[in-house]
Amino acid sequence: MAFRSTFLNILVLTQLAILPTSAADQSPDLNPRFWNEDEGFSSPPYYPTPNGGWLPNWSEAYEKAHSVVSNMTLAEKVNLTTGTGFFMGPCVGQTGSALRFGIPNICLMDGPLGIRNTEGNTAFPAGITVGATFDKDLMYERGVGLGGEARGKGVNVLLGPVVGPLGRKPRGGRIWEAFGVDPSLQAIAAERTIKGMQSTGTIANIKHFIGNEQEMHRMTTVVTKGYSSNIDDRTLHELYLWPFAEAVRAGVGSVMTAYNDVNNSVCSQNSMLINGILKDELGFQGFVVTDWLGHVGGVSSALAGLDMSMPGDGAVPLFGNSYWAYELSRSVLNGTVPMERLNDMVTRIVATWYKFGQDKDYPLPNFSSNTLDEKGPLYPGALFSPYGVVNKFVNVQDNHNATVRAIARDAITLLKNEDNTLPLKPDDPLKVFGEDAGPNPDGLNSCKDMGCDKGVLTMGWGSGTARLPYLITPQDAIGNISSNAEFHISDDFPSDVEVNDNDTAVVFINADSGENYITVEGNPGDRKEAGLKAWHEGDDLVKAAAEKFSKVVVVIHTVGPILLDEWIDQKSVKAVLVAHLPGQEAGNAVTDILFGDYSPSGHLPYAIPHKESDYPESVNLKEQPLGKVQDTFTEGLYIDYRHFIKENITTRYQFGHGLSYTTFKISEPSLSEETPLNDAYPPPRKPKGPTPTYASTIPPASEVAWPEHFNRIWRYLYPYLDNPEAVTTGGSYPYPTGYTTDPKPGPRAGGAEGGNPALWDVAFSVKVKVTNTGNRPGRAVAQLYVELPSSLGVDTPARQLRQFEKTKILDPGESETLTMKITRKDLSVWDVVVQDWKAPVKGEGVKIWIGESVVDLRAVCEIGGKCSLAE
Repeated sequence: MAFRSTFLNILVLTQLAILPTSAADQSPDLNPRFWNEDEGFSSPPYYPTPNGGWLPNWSEAYEKAHSVVSNMTLAEKVNLTTGTGFFMGPCVGQTGSALRFGIPNICLMDGPLGIRNTEGNTAFPAGITVGATFDKDLMYERGVGLGGEARGKGVNVLLGPVVGPLGRKPRGGRIWEAFGVDPSLQAIAAERTIKGMQSTGTIANIKHFIGNEQEMHRMTTVVTKGYSSNIDDRTLHELYLWPFAEAVRAGVGSVMTAYNDVNNSVCSQNSMLINGILKDELGFQGFVVTDWLGHVGGVSSALAGLDMSMPGDGAVPLFGNSYWAYELSRSVLNGTVPMERLNDMVTRIVATWYKFGQDKDYPLPNFSSNTLDEKGPLYPGALFSPYGVVNKFVNVQDNHNATVRAIARDAITLLKNEDNTLPLKPDDPLKVFGEDAGPNPDGLNSCKDMGCDKGVLTMGWGSGTARLPYLITPQDAIGNISSNAEFHISDDFPSDVEVNDNDTAVVFINADSGENYITVEGNPGDRKEAGLKAWHEGDDLVKAAAEKFSKVVVVIHTVGPILLDEWIDQKSVKAVLVAHLPGQEAGNAVTDILFGDYSPSGHLPYAIPHKESDYPESVNLKEQPLGKVQDTFTEGLYIDYRHFIKENITTRYQFGHGLSYTTFKISEPSLSEETPLNDAYPPPRKPKGPTPTYASTIPPASEVAWPEHFNRIWRYLYPYLDNPEAVTTGGSYPYPTGYTTDPKPGPRAGGAEGGNPALWDVAFSVKVKVTNTGNRPGRAVAQLYVELPSSLGVDTPARQLRQFEKTKILDPGESETLTMKITRKDLSVWDVVVQDWKAPVKGEGVKIWIGESVVDLRAVCEIGGKCSLAE
């Protein structure tokens, strides 16, 4: 979700742009769906919107919704599709209500790591930290915590998890909100998070759909046009759509569109993305909502499949204008938006509300995202507003601090540990350096939406943040354990520090980023000025300590990849930990590892190169002073480790890397066939089931006339028209090219939530035995990568993560057998001609690698052959 400070947006219809031939020639597997030789990348039309409700597991919710929507007035239907406006209620966004049917204003709130701008809530670790745990149970547990807190506050829709951005651009401002640069890691983490969240009755919201890989130039406004992410069909399916498909399969209730264009069509009204791919191919049954102020067209977006507008305002907020609300009422009355489309919009929203039991004692909002005061205006965006109690100070934290600490601890990734420098002993003489070890000197939560880099970095900045209820800093935690620690909470190395032979220097550094509406130290969300280096001259701080001390331990809190080559090979730099973004238990988590209460078990959810130029040039930040930015994904499938392996580039630390205080042996690999891959393509999908039907006649205009004696709130967005009887039908409307009301046949790749259900048939199971061969307890992560054969006829990355499992804490000498299941889809590529997933028949030629990183591979299984230990 986006910021609440931008006042700019604009009505912009889908536009085409000419793409230089040189860029196009590099893009793999160009397909006529997205590529035209003369016009470049464009997004073809896909109409009409497929109606929801055709899947059995949603049938009960849709039946309930149908009985209600059948009796709604036009005003009630429109009311549920449109936000009430900027600052027009307690939540970051809320729809109108349909109180006759018990449906309140639906409250939508940030965010992916906790409830934003409230109190009495938990600040969980960020998504990138969760990904680094490689722990499915913790992913689920965090989801349960997020959902439970949202429910306790009366939030209907919690805006998370994030899987877009995928992390294509290492400098991208919001990659920390998501789980890592690999689509399978993202997909598994999202699925576990969503199921945890929605087990509490809270509706999850997967975002941002799709291709939102950079913060700068992302938005279409009254003065700018958002960049176009130009993505070929195969890359879209195999990378960027992959985690969204898994989220839909998990039953996610809502999807948020991105700000940017995809193939020169704005995401919030891109009919191919919403109608064609999301709702038809993936069988999405919930509702689609805009990002905040990402709505750029009225009729066009409705026809393209959008279901809900947030926060409801039009081009410029706080003017009482909207593309929908009363304008949607007008569009229905004059016949430009068919009743069938409006009915489906409302039915999807109401069915989702029923699906998660929100009709049964679900709390109303008991907080305000606008103020922390007990009393205040009920509608702060209005010139004159009723006044009352807005905060009831409900504490929803429960025991979630234990979850926070476990995730933050188990994500910590040990990159280097020479001479067994770690773990430290409580009585070791320590000198601790760096502002990142201490508190924000201006006070806890003193920077709005964490828009500063002061003190220990617990999260990036922007709408994906939450207020810290408290903060255990590394200084606090180290001080609680060690009586022999001296603190220098400064990023300037003190010239007068005394160094003794037995001293260990512990240096804390960080790298920050965030959302584009806040610029921090010259960085407009993306790390434009800082690059991939440590902030506040952190590299110099490490080098200064390395000159003075014979033992230096470096702890890094970072939003993503950070360059280490300036100092990591220095003789005195003995150990390096990446602590990611830990949330409120930052200090306790890092001391759990530093002092050896736990062995580190985190693994990198991205690679760390030697230099930034090792990445493909196409993943650099795009800057263009004038005109529309064209960001063409010419690297195709080859981002992060896929690229480094293809180009034979040695990284400083590869994807999946993570050391321990102990050692592990992987042995006894075995492979068993589960569901034979007798054909290259999945079996034919089943036809769609029936969907709710309604009268198609345009309702009486009186249904959207202002009620008598109605007390209007200025700037509040209503569905009513001043003179609805004056609205006439029969005029011409410039419908989008290709618009039709004739339903399309179901795509062959579809058939259920996420796609053809046969895609998730387990094709093979792999078992490995993991043994702790060291002297300390610890946990290992077995990572499974697939190598697909050339017989598929397309260029494919040499290794692709498809599964992982993490052991329990193994004592020295103890073993555990892990089982990892591989689906048909895991072994498939997207056939751009057939428009379906293609796998090697019988799995012939597939190799399955198991190891502790993408390059540390311990075992291999050849389908049709034997499993063996890798040499």
